[in-house]
Amino acid sequence: MTEQKMFNRLEDFISIARKGEKVDLTVVLNKRIFTPKFVSHTMGEPEDEIDIYIFSADYLFVVAGEAMKVTKYYGSGVEGKSLIAIKNNIYVANERLKMDYKRLREAKIIFLEKYWD
Repeated sequence: MTEQKMFNRLEDFISIARKGEKVDLTVVLNKRIFTPKFVSHTMGEPEDEIDIYIFSADYLFVVAGEAMKVTKYYGSGVEGKSLIAIKNNIYVANERLKMDYKRLREAKIIFLEKYWD
């Protein structure tokens, strides 16, 4: 039985690509909404519940015919806040995403760049 390697970071795939192995990549951006729930008589009341959002990217890699996924989080905020606050959070998430895109491009991994808007 062959030993299966664990690839769970972008850096793992960047390293593979730098060694000359072909790495295919598809990026899927998400904005997930969560509503934390409070159990009565503990840390809060139902009227205290707020919706929060998280910006994440699913990196879908294919190496030697094997598909692997890495999810990375880029930002978060409170749903329903001012439009300026949301735009600032999107800006920060996109700037963080650009840094990872740069590292992937430098490793000669070809993919379509996507951004939150």
